[in-house]
Amino acid sequence: MKIKTSFLAVLVLLSPFFSLGQEPRYVVATEIASRNPRARDVVFHSKALDRDVHYRVLLPSHYEDGERFPVLYLLHGLYGDYLNWDTRTRLDNYAKDLPILIVMPDAGDSWYTNSATVSADKFEDYIVVDLISEIDGKYRTIADRHARAIAGLSMGGYGAIKFGLKYPELFSFSGSLSGAFNAPQNLDELRPDFRAKLLQVYGKHGNPVRNENDVFEILKAPRSEGIPYFYLACGTSDFFLSINRTFVDRLSSAKLAYEYHETPGGHTWEYWDGNLNALLIAVERIIGSARTLPH
Repeated sequence: MKIKTSFLAVLVLLSPFFSLGQEPRYVVATEIASRNPRARDVVFHSKALDRDVHYRVLLPSHYEDGERFPVLYLLHGLYGDYLNWDTRTRLDNYAKDLPILIVMPDAGDSWYTNSATVSADKFEDYIVVDLISEIDGKYRTIADRHARAIAGLSMGGYGAIKFGLKYPELFSFSGSLSGAFNAPQNLDELRPDFRAKLLQVYGKHGNPVRNENDVFEILKAPRSEGIPYFYLACGTSDFFLSINRTFVDRLSSAKLAYEYHETPGGHTWEYWDGNLNALLIAVERIIGSARTLPH
């Protein structure tokens, strides 16, 4: 990987062609028990949503030793839930020696956004205010942006990048696998099966909520110190390949620190599981050193 002063060169392994096939619907894995004894399922009351919500937390191997740990928030995709990462990937194996606390929240099909049409659905506030406060208050975390990462797949990849851009004071790492970065733009027109929920979340075209949650628009805002490190990956047969390439071009133009991986694969759990370990290695590289900082 060739490193420049202000950004990392794009890493691209190109396939000669790719298919814009239908994105498979997610299977909600609510009946599969966690394979990891370090996993804990928790319910807490979100003030922003005014309802009880679930999350799964994966504790580091040596959590009981009394040390404080960095935190990774892993966001699920559309039609998914808080169990998916732990039950549909080999997360337990990849993270067994990772000195990081991993939190997997439930967010329904919210697009991690404060809804334009349903006032009670403040899912952005739930994540960046309520959940972070819950985790830092209940677990031995290092409550600092340098020790906090956020990542996700598809809808969750979009949410993670959006949060990294909007809240650089909270996160030092923002990662996406197969990010659906055009959600507020024209995804409702490209994917009629998503339209009803997208209109509920973002409102009709012209609603200011669309621009406020458009990662391309947010990226245009003046940059300050403390912008997260961005990690992006997408399969060469993924429906969202083109929008990922476009967003990476914008990151490069903005001279922000990032890396991008493009390898064979589609919008599938096989692809996400196959690329999760590399994401976790990057997370540890960026926030793992926070364990040695004074806190």
